[in-house]
Amino acid sequence: MADPSAPAPFRNPDLPAEARIDDLLGRLTRDEKIRLFGRQPDLSRLGLRLSGHCEGIHGLSQGGPANWAPKRQVPTTVFPQGYGLGETWDEDLLLRVGRAEATEARYVFQSPEYRQGALILLTPNADLGRDPRWGRTEECYGEDPLLASRLTVAMVRGIQGDHPRRLRAASLMKHFLANSNEDGRESSSSDFDEELWREYYAYSFWKGATEGGAQAYMAAYNAWNGVPCHIHPMHREIVRREWGFDGFVCTDGGGMRLLASAHRAAKDLPEAAAKIVRAGISRFLDDFERPLREALGRGLLREDELDEGLRPFLRVQLRLGLLDPPGSGPYEEIGSGPEPWTARPHRELALEASRKSIVLLKNDGLLPVDPRACRTVAVVGRHADEVLLDWYSGLPPYRVSPLQGLRERLGAGTRVLHAEDGEDALRAASEADLVVAVVGNHPVGHAGWAKVDRPSEGKEAVDRRTLRLEDEDLVRRLLQANPRTVVVLRSSFPYALCWTQRHAPAILQLAHGGQEEGTALARALFGDDNPAGRLTQTWVRSEADLPPMMDYDVRNGRTYRHFRGQPLYPFGHGLSYARFEYGPLRARLTEEALVAELTVRNAGSCDGEEVVQLYAAWPEARPGRPQKRLLAFRRESFRAGGQRTVRLVAPLQELAFWSVRSHGWELEPGPVRVFAGPDSATMAACAELELPSVKL
Repeated sequence: MADPSAPAPFRNPDLPAEARIDDLLGRLTRDEKIRLFGRQPDLSRLGLRLSGHCEGIHGLSQGGPANWAPKRQVPTTVFPQGYGLGETWDEDLLLRVGRAEATEARYVFQSPEYRQGALILLTPNADLGRDPRWGRTEECYGEDPLLASRLTVAMVRGIQGDHPRRLRAASLMKHFLANSNEDGRESSSSDFDEELWREYYAYSFWKGATEGGAQAYMAAYNAWNGVPCHIHPMHREIVRREWGFDGFVCTDGGGMRLLASAHRAAKDLPEAAAKIVRAGISRFLDDFERPLREALGRGLLREDELDEGLRPFLRVQLRLGLLDPPGSGPYEEIGSGPEPWTARPHRELALEASRKSIVLLKNDGLLPVDPRACRTVAVVGRHADEVLLDWYSGLPPYRVSPLQGLRERLGAGTRVLHAEDGEDALRAASEADLVVAVVGNHPVGHAGWAKVDRPSEGKEAVDRRTLRLEDEDLVRRLLQANPRTVVVLRSSFPYALCWTQRHAPAILQLAHGGQEEGTALARALFGDDNPAGRLTQTWVRSEADLPPMMDYDVRNGRTYRHFRGQPLYPFGHGLSYARFEYGPLRARLTEEALVAELTVRNAGSCDGEEVVQLYAAWPEARPGRPQKRLLAFRRESFRAGGQRTVRLVAPLQELAFWSVRSHGWELEPGPVRVFAGPDSATMAACAELELPSVKL
């Protein structure tokens, strides 16, 4: 006879996971099952506190411009936007950022002080920035699938932790798939072939799921080749069957409604709800309960299909430890003690992320500036005394603006003037030994939803109308008043700042959002740090250099892989105060990888970091193949005058192409040129190899 005091089988950590889920499903009413498909899952009747989700692109969002907090705003560590995190080219940093965010999520979820938030974090955005006009470029890690995949895997692993059975938090990647236009996104179709699906658009999701172990992802609003992503067979046929993904999928906000309205892929909401569940989606971000009940009542969906749909979601809840007896998990202690966002390690990590994200676009010798030579500094710009947050930012515990960071670095002995624009700005510039012009976009603006203040600005629900920097007029006037002007471009995406590149002596670029933004900027300007961020997109000279926005075939001149023009800045670009020299490249093939080694020397007079990038180019490639492809990269530090051997290893997968004929990855036989350099356009060291014909 069973012991009546024994915990229910779903509470027993010693039982197999699927047996526990079977037991739990068997205890649920139909109404409870339906409600579990929603944003706030509730099984308090069974003594369970389950987790919904919260935003987390560059820090846990429990406040900020969108007020994501379900109860009250809670300060959390805010890192640079995803775009800035990408510009670090630093996998270890992103792993640590993910770990910090997950720790704060656990703290907020478990602390008696808060008891809010969630352990399922909607990050990273694994979409690729194929076009700089995309309004949500700020969230992505750039245009290259290899770079995006490595950073996606790092962020996922940091969030989820390395415990063999339990997750610190769960990572939910978004938006699957090919979601890189905002205008018309509710009904548009991203059209391209299977090769690009495998080699480009799905690549970072694939690696995030199979290598990173991501537990969830979000379906995209758009269609792929005419079939809405919310009901596309790819969820079951590729992601689950081929990749072995056993986590859950959720809709994007309003995805069910749009299936019936904008896409016209269902005649009504009940049919839309049924199709979504049958496609393998476990979570609705929609007003779904009535349509789902009606779908069951009309026989469009069976209750056993509800069970099948819920199983992946409950599997993730189990891995989070939320079905275990209270007090038995490895992360139960998080929630007591000091708030982590106030602790020194998280503050230092926020500063490190901002420092490593800064890109030196141009320097004619003005930088770094000797602070002893600056008796007066003018800081100019509409938002120079602000840290601008975006729609997915949390609420930082403090913010260091560019103006504040410069004042703190220079101290009371230096006069720091501040003006936004106009004659006051020109007057301040004419009096100064150095002008710091802070220009760029506002990530949220003041115009409201799907509206922007300037044509060059973009955000969720609205794409950019131009790449021209409106602030170049201010830069021109400042340079006339004082040629010792440093342009600081704070931006969520690239700009075609051709005039500024020709005339300004120095340009630094950094993304928005980091709470330590001003400290990091001041350190870079005055040489306390040597900038080593690198661009993650090709910066073109004009939008005329780009194909039409809705052309998703990147072979038609998009990204460094296929771009045929002369870019303003190539993919991977970023200068240094140091000077790096590359020795000969030694490359060889093993059964599993391409192994390349070279000596890199810092021939400059200051310490610095170099992002050594390894590419492949196919001189005899058939039409449509990439001109070049990133294979591997390493961010390394070098003492002045020092050198080291840098070893770069690229799995053969990175040299392969997808074969529709064999439905697999293949190495195509023939010559390949492998080169290392500081960016995608510079062949600093080369080697020639002959690839065999291999099916992987």
